[in-house]
Amino acid sequence: MAYDRYVAICKPLHYGTLMDRRACTQMAASAWVSAIGYSALHSGNTFTLPFCDSNVINQFFCDIPQVVKLSCSDANISEIGIVAFGVCLGLVCFAFILVSYVQIFITVRRIPSEQGKHKAFSTCIPHIMVVTLFLSNGIVAYLKPTSNSPSAFDILVGVLYSTVPQVMNPVIYSIRNKEMKVALWEVIQWILFRRNYSCSFP
Repeated sequence: MAYDRYVAICKPLHYGTLMDRRACTQMAASAWVSAIGYSALHSGNTFTLPFCDSNVINQFFCDIPQVVKLSCSDANISEIGIVAFGVCLGLVCFAFILVSYVQIFITVRRIPSEQGKHKAFSTCIPHIMVVTLFLSNGIVAYLKPTSNSPSAFDILVGVLYSTVPQVMNPVIYSIRNKEMKVALWEVIQWILFRRNYSCSFP
């Protein structure tokens, strides 16, 4: 999506040739292949581990760090290697997104009209919000050290990582919709009015 925004804003006259069916297929295929490859590494590593103790994990789904903790062997070395590969993969994607948006913002600054700048920024900001939300939750979920004792924080982080970005996607991408803005403003007013009302009359 960052590349799509980059082509649409920085090279609008070449959009039809640069973002053709072949380019979209290649980008989607590369995303699928990298995700499947990374998942296969985690799954293959997990299937090679011996499990001899309890099969109860402190999570509401089978998250990799929680499953690895149940292993009888020392799985830290192989897991660290896979996590390092995942971090490198994530950094490459993040760098690509960052370079695309730096080029976009440089181009937008040169747009003379305020309306054009606003339109360009309103196209990019939802994607930036979604990526930031997803990456921040993922960093907290997978790069924090796992504790041996059950923790409510681990469950909370798992819930936030697996649900919040997906739930917020339609809301964030609908912010440009006029009806969505009106509905959101009404909800905010209702919350503020209810809070002020409850404070005035205890």
